[in-house]
Amino acid sequence: MFASENEGGAGLIAQGRVTVVEAIAKKPGIERQTPRVSISVGVTAKVKRRLGRSELKLYNNWNDGRPETELNFKFYRQVTNKIIGISPETAAYLSTCF
Repeated sequence: MFASENEGGAGLIAQGRVTVVEAIAKKPGIERQTPRVSISVGVTAKVKRRLGRSELKLYNNWNDGRPETELNFKFYRQVTNKIIGISPETAAYLSTCF
């Protein structure tokens, strides 16, 4: 789980398991909308070292295959809150942070 640095968070804060997912209804009258969901997450481990925008911004060669680059690309290329999928290699890398 990453706490949105756009809203005062610190980046990676914990590992967790999604416990509840609810679709959020689209707003009427708006033609093009991104699907939205609300989630509840149970924390399974707390972070041991900082991993946020400042640590990941150095990894900007989008084709280098590094897990840090994947996270930088998916989280910080476009500044919005999001839920992302990650590769097994990036999941293994993140496991070293707990």
